[in-house]
Amino acid sequence: MQQDDVMHLDRLARRLDAPGPVAVLDPLARNLLAADQAAGVGDPDKWQTTGSEIVLYGGAVSEHTKNTVSVETVPAAGYTNLTWRHPYFPGFPVMPGQTYTWWTPDLVAAGAVMMTARVAWYDLANTYLSTSSAPVPGVPLVATVPANAAYLRPYVAFTAKGMWQLGASVLALGDMAAALTAGERPTGEGTPAYSITKYSHAASDGDGAFRDIGLELVEVTAP
Repeated sequence: MQQDDVMHLDRLARRLDAPGPVAVLDPLARNLLAADQAAGVGDPDKWQTTGSEIVLYGGAVSEHTKNTVSVETVPAAGYTNLTWRHPYFPGFPVMPGQTYTWWTPDLVAAGAVMMTARVAWYDLANTYLSTSSAPVPGVPLVATVPANAAYLRPYVAFTAKGMWQLGASVLALGDMAAALTAGERPTGEGTPAYSITKYSHAASDGDGAFRDIGLELVEVTAP
C-alpha cells in the first residue's frame, strides 16, 4: 500500500477520528444483505416501515418463516416505503464511485404494485443526499455512489394496497442486472461491522514507497 493509504489505516486502527466500528466492503461478496434478510425470512425488524401503513406477517413466528408484505394504507403522497435495514450502521456502507445493483425479484414476480427499484444516499452524518431509481419498473437498479455518500438505504415504494410474499432481494457490488434478470439469486453474505483488534505495518521490499499491512478484525454483534 502507498503511504497515504497507510496513514489512513493507521488513524483508523488507532481510532483517532472516530471510536469505530469499521465497515469492510468485500469486493467478492455477491449479496451484501444478511442471509435471512436476503431470503425475506425471520424478524420483521430487519425492515423499516412508516407506522402501520405496511405490516409484515409470518417472520415473527420463526427465524425461518417467510414474510408476507401487507400494504394496509397508502397515504396522500401516493406511496409507502419498505426499507431494508443494516443491523448496525444507519445504512449499508458505500464508497463514492462504486457501482451497486439493487432488486427485489420475488416482489416483482408476485405482481406487487410498486414504483421503480430505489436507493437513498446518506452522508457520514446520516444526512439525506439524494435518491437513485431504476429507469422503468420491474428491472434492477444499477447506480453509482454519488460524491460524499457514506451509506445507502435500499427500499421499495408501494403505490397500492395488497398482500404479497416478500421473497428474495439482492444488494450487490457492481452491475449484476443481466445475471439477476436471467434468474440468479445469490444468497446473502452480509456486511458486518468490525472492531480492529490488532494492526501492524512494515516497509515492503524496494524503495520504501509501499508498506505491508496486517489487520485482525472481530465482528461486532450488537450496537
